[in-house]
Amino acid sequence: MNAALEAESTLTYRYQTIVPETVHRALKLGKRDKLQYTIRPHGTVLIARAVLPEESAAVLYQFLGFLAADIARHPERIAAIDTALLARIDALVGQVEVDLDAPLSEDDE
Repeated sequence: MNAALEAESTLTYRYQTIVPETVHRALKLGKRDKLQYTIRPHGTVLIARAVLPEESAAVLYQFLGFLAADIARHPERIAAIDTALLARIDALVGQVEVDLDAPLSEDDE
């Protein structure tokens, strides 16, 4: 999607709304699909089609299959990490703590 699309909908008295056609086409939504809402600190809300765990697993298995096939075709490409490179990586990021549960900043999205 190259250009930004905009759409609006109205909340009912029960806080329900209809997803505009432009949104469900852009997100390739089907009936019973789930939406994921990401609320940023300044009030911006991102809406995305929620990825089901089995969809994520299917993508992962597809990627692992690709890796396995590539390794089978080109085993000569497999090499151990050089100890000097490992030491350099550790010097650059070895002391960095990462909270995998922390939300990404707007710049990292």
